[in-house]
Amino acid sequence: MAYLDNIRTFVRVYELGNMSAAARDMRISAAVASSRISQLEDHLNVRLFQRTTRLLNPTEQGNLFYQGAVKILEAVDEAEADISSVTQTPRGTLYVAAPLGLGQRLVAPAVPKFKEAYPLISIRLRMSDRKLDLAAEGLDAAFFLGVPEDSNLRIRKIADCPRVLCASPDYIRQRGQPKNSEELKTDAHDCLNLRYPGAPEFQWPLRSQDGVKRVTVTGPFESDHGDVLTNWALDGHGIILKPVFEISEHLASGRLVPVLAEEPPIPIQMACLYVHRRHQDPKVRLFMDFMVDHIQASLPSE
Repeated sequence: MAYLDNIRTFVRVYELGNMSAAARDMRISAAVASSRISQLEDHLNVRLFQRTTRLLNPTEQGNLFYQGAVKILEAVDEAEADISSVTQTPRGTLYVAAPLGLGQRLVAPAVPKFKEAYPLISIRLRMSDRKLDLAAEGLDAAFFLGVPEDSNLRIRKIADCPRVLCASPDYIRQRGQPKNSEELKTDAHDCLNLRYPGAPEFQWPLRSQDGVKRVTVTGPFESDHGDVLTNWALDGHGIILKPVFEISEHLASGRLVPVLAEEPPIPIQMACLYVHRRHQDPKVRLFMDFMVDHIQASLPSE
């Protein structure tokens, strides 16, 4: 297994472009990761990476070996999946991602329950509000809110989640209730937006008498962390657009109150995404079936 471990380490270093990042991702030390790359280079008698003090770039041989290495790992994973199907004892490690709000509230609480039901399967859960590339980051599945841009991914729909525009009572006292969505475009109100590198201009899709309209909004604060936006709204700094499941406790307590009820936001799709070939793996199917059932049961009723 040592040679296979070396190949897996090489692939993660290649994909992440950083030894330390790959080591963290694989739960090993940077020294171990470096040692595995060196062993692989000694075995192949080539230099796989060109190292400088700051950069780690694959060589021509490294680029060539990566193509074959990915095929090797895919073949091994498929073989293990076939064995799991025959023995009906799914085993192995699943790499899963989720947005912070969804991950913290709905996915993470269910992971120990899944592990209890399937003790031979380990879960590596990454939570981030940034955009993820499933194939490049070696993910088996990723939970998602919205409509994915990558048409090559398969989608397992979980639910259409209602959303709400809301703000704190202090904000409403100071700035007043917005009379219509057009006010969200002006300095009359501050809107708090979720942003990440490369994100387009943000628009809030709202229902009106004329159908769905997309309102381009701006505000004084932006963050790539959804809970930061919620905390800013709780402190009276602006209006947020949020799935109800993320802020249901604040709505129930009155710390956040709905605004523009006559122009509500359209629901957002919650889904689980996976690369098509991954769904052939029994442990991926088991995980998705388990999590879909758990999340659907955990979502607040409208």
